[in-house]
Amino acid sequence: MRTRISMGIALLIIAALLLSAVPAMGQDAPLSILWWGGQSRHDRTIGVIEMYEEEMGKDIEYEFAGWSDYWTLANTKAAGSELPCIMQQDYAYLYEWQSRDLLMPLNEFLDNGTIDTTNIPELNIAGGIIDGSYYGINLGNNAQAIYIDLNAFEEAGMDLPSPTWTWDEFEATAVALHEALGIWGYGYQVETGQLIAYFLSNGEHLYAPDGSGLGFADDQLMVDFYDRVLRLMDAGVMPTMDVWLSEYDGTDPGATAVSRGTAAMDYKWSNQIVAVWEGAGEGANIKLWPLPRLEGGMPSNYLKPSMFFSITSECDQPEEAAKFINFFINDNAANEVLFAERGTPISTVVLEHLVPLADAPMAEMFDFMARVSEDVSPTPPPDPVGTSTVNNDVLGPLVNEPILFGQITPAEGVALLRTEAARIFAEAK
Repeated sequence: MRTRISMGIALLIIAALLLSAVPAMGQDAPLSILWWGGQSRHDRTIGVIEMYEEEMGKDIEYEFAGWSDYWTLANTKAAGSELPCIMQQDYAYLYEWQSRDLLMPLNEFLDNGTIDTTNIPELNIAGGIIDGSYYGINLGNNAQAIYIDLNAFEEAGMDLPSPTWTWDEFEATAVALHEALGIWGYGYQVETGQLIAYFLSNGEHLYAPDGSGLGFADDQLMVDFYDRVLRLMDAGVMPTMDVWLSEYDGTDPGATAVSRGTAAMDYKWSNQIVAVWEGAGEGANIKLWPLPRLEGGMPSNYLKPSMFFSITSECDQPEEAAKFINFFINDNAANEVLFAERGTPISTVVLEHLVPLADAPMAEMFDFMARVSEDVSPTPPPDPVGTSTVNNDVLGPLVNEPILFGQITPAEGVALLRTEAARIFAEAK
């Protein structure tokens, strides 16, 4: 009997020693992060991860992909219950992922200060709210912009337009630049972001926030938009769709018509100015300008969260994840490495720290964001579930491209969009 008791005690001691050698679930396990981006973003993010590991003594495993592969990778991980603790999220997908119960509400971490918002205006984080809870922390403010080549305006002998210019004034400016210089007055084509801004100027949305279909009442408004684009293309003021797709399709943010000197104005998001400026090379002289608005309408611009960090519902270290997010958005040294690549910092303290360090393109982005922030419309709500399907399967291939290639009329395209959007959103519910 004594032998059995001794053996039992020995086994208990051995088991205790073995358990003490194994970290509790999540306690010392590496934190995991997933993001999308280009090489510059990867390098900068890895640099900050290494800073955090050294300062906090916490190991971090990371994975990244380009935009085109990211969502396939993320959905595959979600299907296999292998999501990382922290994932980069996009405004267009935030509601969809939240509705699938894949994201964790973050309110407790904001309330207890783990994610410190003391120096962050509410406007800068409101975009991550769904039904009263935060599901994403904005990593940088962004805004759509008209990229103006100041050298081209000077050569044409033209003054800059009013910052509150209308679409009619935009068209007149583009035509005058083309006639004076023999290049395109405006070098971009049509994408979803421009349409969102266009309807925002009318106090409406491209898609209804409740996912019932289109968010605007009068089809003629969208028809007028496409009629203007076709008019400018026919006059040689804008590149035709085939030329744009072959040369300026947006896959390389630095290869724009403005950066190549083939257009006096272009369109991009504000945080892409570094790539455009570098693409233009020595002598670049670019000004970011607000989008045109409808006559008598609201501002077309709004402050868009460039992207979020979200904590997934599978995360077993949510407190650690929140600490890393706080470091990412609030630490000055970390943001010297990131240097607003994801957009203008949301912390006023971080932004003030970076402004004196900015080079010419970054200084222009900071200046533009300060200017445009004084005259913006409310940020649209996150896109309803089904939006990505409408954009990818209908708006692009069945509406936008056929209209711009002259295969269907704008009226036919808008009617098709209304019908198909209603069907897809109904099926998504």
